[in-house]
Amino acid sequence: MRVYEYNKQWQKLLTPEIVTMLSQIHEYKGEQNLFIEAQADTLTQLVEIAKIQSTEASNKIEGIYTSDERLKKLVTNKTTPKTRNEQEIAGYRDVLSTIHESYEYIPVKPTIILQLHRDLYKFSGKTIGGSYKNADNVIAEEDDEGNRFVRFEPVPAWETPSAIEELCAAFDDVISRNEADPLLIIPMFILDFLCIHPFNDGNGRMSRLLTLLLLYRAGYIVGKYISIEKVIEESKATYYEALQNSSYGWHEEENDYSHFVRYMLGVILSAYRDFSSRVRVLTTSGLSKPERIQEIIKDTLGKITKAEIIQKCPDISQITVQRTLNELVKNGDVVKIGGGRYTSYVWNREK
Repeated sequence: MRVYEYNKQWQKLLTPEIVTMLSQIHEYKGEQNLFIEAQADTLTQLVEIAKIQSTEASNKIEGIYTSDERLKKLVTNKTTPKTRNEQEIAGYRDVLSTIHESYEYIPVKPTIILQLHRDLYKFSGKTIGGSYKNADNVIAEEDDEGNRFVRFEPVPAWETPSAIEELCAAFDDVISRNEADPLLIIPMFILDFLCIHPFNDGNGRMSRLLTLLLLYRAGYIVGKYISIEKVIEESKATYYEALQNSSYGWHEEENDYSHFVRYMLGVILSAYRDFSSRVRVLTTSGLSKPERIQEIIKDTLGKITKAEIIQKCPDISQITVQRTLNELVKNGDVVKIGGGRYTSYVWNREK
């Protein structure tokens, strides 16, 4: 059986690139705490947007969809799930809410992981919820021609309970020593969790929920305000490539964690940058709502859609956003690109 010895491995990850990323995230974390203390009420709007985006993106990665209208109603508890996909979406919503509200009281233990997995499937009626896999599974991929091939063979079913026990114990041990940066250990834990692949179904979604839980417990709560799952979904190809590169030689304890660690640090850094940008817009004093919309567009390199503007300033109505866009286009400050649902806007830097 594989041995999980994070204490002997984390120092190998301290390359100049990774250390720079860690330093940037630490700096953003300090800013985050100041923002949250000063603007708690304003940030509530970002939390609601992030919940919807996180629930949509994490399920979308696994091919689980519903309409935008139904998704919003499900996440805000204004309807009940009607389809199998919606049952799984509702389960994710509830586990995500549990983590958001109670992460300080949820240690990472095998029993907790099983309970979270149980709740992920509580609307579906599936008996697999809350139980480890009962048969060996494989991680497979499909190429562009539809050919299916095995990318990785996880831990066998009989070995799974003890593997998760060892994994959680190793994580607790390294964190309790207070020597390694949790930002290094968390991606290592998640990579190992995915290589164990402990469940018949839901491993990917569970890995992303556990990522949030571990980040929150370490003080990095940016995922409450900016959807980390959405950042992953938008870079899905890179996500799978990093997973694959870090899983080579895993069973022989010769794998290189750095690929996945770098990827996840990049995801966290992206979320913090987005958070900083949105908070700056939300808390800019002395600017009217049209002026704030103008600043958002001016601050964006390249195109931005009306939906993206609304996400960045949820306290401004859709009517105000559209009226401001019309005025900016009319005055030549902004260039309108495309039409219909594909309409986007770019600041006229030639004016």
